[in-house]
Amino acid sequence: MLRLLGSLGRSCCSSAKSGFKIQPSCISKIWFGPMPKDSNWIKPGRLHYIENDVEKQVDIIKTIDGVVVILYNKAREKLIFVRQFRGAVYQGIHSAGSPDMSKGEADLEQFPPEVGVTLELCGGAVDKDKSLAEIAKEEVLEECGYEVPTESLQHVYDYRSGIGTSSSAMSLFYCEVCDAQKVSAGGGIGEERIQVLEMSLEESRQLVQTGATTNGGPSCLLGLLWFFQHKAPKVLA
Repeated sequence: MLRLLGSLGRSCCSSAKSGFKIQPSCISKIWFGPMPKDSNWIKPGRLHYIENDVEKQVDIIKTIDGVVVILYNKAREKLIFVRQFRGAVYQGIHSAGSPDMSKGEADLEQFPPEVGVTLELCGGAVDKDKSLAEIAKEEVLEECGYEVPTESLQHVYDYRSGIGTSSSAMSLFYCEVCDAQKVSAGGGIGEERIQVLEMSLEESRQLVQTGATTNGGPSCLLGLLWFFQHKAPKVLA
C-alpha cells in the first residue's frame, strides 16, 4: 500500500478557507457475512450462451454505473484525490490466497482497517435521473467541497470496469477548480467518511510510474495518465 495513505484519521487537505473540517473515520470492528437478496447495489446472476455449438455460462454481477472526475486546483497546482475505507478491498486483502470469501470477525491486529483504505479520484454512482455532468458536479461538491458550474466539466471518455464480472459503465470528466470555489470541507454525505487529499503533480506522477503500487482502482490511474498526457504540459507551460 502507498505510504502516503497514512491513517484513516489524518487530516489531509488544507482548505482555502478556515473552519472546514471532516469527521474522521474510526473503524473498531469488521466482520463478514452473506449478501442479502435485497441488496440495493449488487444483483448477482448467471448468463448462459451458446458459442460454436458449445453451451457456456458465466456468473455476473449487475452494478450501478458511475462517474469519475479528475480535479485540478490550478492556483496551487495540486491534483485532488479522495480516500476512504472500501470493504471490497479489505476483503480482497483479508482473503488473499484463498478461493473463498472471508467469514466471521476480522482480526484488526493482523488486518488493520487501513489496509482497506483506497486512493481515488472524486466520483460516484449514476443513481439519479440527471445528466452525467450534473451527477459529476454534485459529487465534486459532496466529496471535495467545490461548487463548480456544469459547463466547467470536460467529458473525457467512457469505458467499462470489471469486465469479467460486472462491466459497469464509467464516464470520466476533467475539471479545473480554484480556491474561491471551495465552499465546504466535502467528505461525502450521510454516513460517508471520505478524506480529501491534495498532491503535487510530481507526487501524483509517481502513482503511474513503473513499479508503483496503490490501493486505488483503474479509474484513478486512467485519469492520471490522461491528465499527464493531455493537460500537464499545458498547465506547467
